[in-house]
Amino acid sequence: MSKILIVEDNELNRDMLSRRLSRSGYDVVLAVEGQEGIAMAESEGPDLILMDLSLPVIDGWEATRQIKARTSTASIPVIALSAHALADDEDRARKVGCDDYDTKPIEMPRLLGKIEALLRRRPSL
Repeated sequence: MSKILIVEDNELNRDMLSRRLSRSGYDVVLAVEGQEGIAMAESEGPDLILMDLSLPVIDGWEATRQIKARTSTASIPVIALSAHALADDEDRARKVGCDDYDTKPIEMPRLLGKIEALLRRRPSL
């Protein structure tokens, strides 16, 4: 069973995503802000991270940058999630190390497709 770390400060989004991903067969762990997300990427060793970009303390941009800069977590795929679908956000997300990008409100079939594609590409550990 693949483990997904959701880094999301909005309780409703966190709850919806975790329930739907659990029902889809994923093991889900949760972080509510960027610093916690960085620590959990290290301690939990998830197979994939869903990273909200607008987070308190350390935002998703910087959290992703730090996760991708660490040898121990650099290979974990990150999908950026943003409610602000600005034209340059996806490009900026990829520049900080995100492997994919999706907009809110979340369309689960589309997001699940992105998750499955990234998990298929990740080498088995």
